Amino acid sequence: MSGMVQNPLNVVPDKSDEQPAPNHVNGSNCTNGDADESSTKTSRFDPHFTDAVINATGPKANPRLRKVMASLTRHLHDFCRENEITVDEYMAGIDLINATGKWSDDKRNEGQLLSDIIGLESLVDEITYTLAGEAADAPTSTAILGPFWRKDAPKRKMGDSIVLKDMEGSDHTLMHGRVLDFNTGKPIDNAEIDIWHTAPNGLYEQQDPDQPDMNLRGRFFTGPDGEYSFYCLKPTSYPVPNDGPAGKLLEMLDRHPMRPAHIHFILTAEGYKPLTTQIFDKEDKHIDNDSVFAVKDSLVVDFLLKEGDSKAQYDLQYDFKLISYEAAKKGGVDGATQVAP
Repeated sequence: MSGMVQNPLNVVPDKSDEQPAPNHVNGSNCTNGDADESSTKTSRFDPHFTDAVINATGPKANPRLRKVMASLTRHLHDFCRENEITVDEYMAGIDLINATGKWSDDKRNEGQLLSDIIGLESLVDEITYTLAGEAADAPTSTAILGPFWRKDAPKRKMGDSIVLKDMEGSDHTLMHGRVLDFNTGKPIDNAEIDIWHTAPNGLYEQQDPDQPDMNLRGRFFTGPDGEYSFYCLKPTSYPVPNDGPAGKLLEMLDRHPMRPAHIHFILTAEGYKPLTTQIFDKEDKHIDNDSVFAVKDSLVVDFLLKEGDSKAQYDLQYDFKLISYEAAKKGGVDGATQVAP
């Protein structure tokens, strides 16, 4: 793929012979040093600079934006002072961000992949749904969107297959269950289930010219009984792409790129909080070591051998539980306010 800044991460000088930066930061002036020195050691940098930047925000700024940007600015400035970031290192970071944008298009979100490998999306996901997850029972856990979702996957009928082309190593699965209201247990009518996963070669259809357009993708809509069923493949583990900036960063961090076998879902229904999630194959060897930190115990499932169905070798039953906006507000879950898409 063209357009990537050459070696965006290799402009950083090798500092392997330097002592690691101290991990203790004291106060808003970001004084470096051990805890017992914090009261005597002063910052070598302008102690008023960060406040000046934050205070430049005008009175008409959105209050939430004001709060978030002030915190972000302070943390970024403190990070730079703590680690004494040089201009060369700063420009390496800018090159990485620019290259990430150039690698992104409507079929691949490299920025999302970069945030995934440092665990940022999984962390935000955890923060957003912690309160709901602490209930005795809980709605279906969330998981990251990932970089390969595509808008407007084809609508399919219940019982259809999303497999448009069989490939070597394909094991078909009948997946079925219900979409339920978390609080009442009642079925949810007209809930949309958007599903996508990789082929056995570990590639999503937009990565693979040998797959038909929208292969292994589909949208299904429940009826009054809340039930759903469709045929898909038993998923396979695969490496995240290593040809772009995110993969380059993984290599430099000496980390493996593997994701455990999983299937992606987005569920939406009128009056309910959208659910973005994944389910993971319990038997996958990477289940405890996901390169993007997305696995949650409640999302790990067993694919059971199936008999008497010529279309599938495996069976997976799974119920999704959605939480209504009203229940989310009462429970204090952040982000409960319904907004237009």
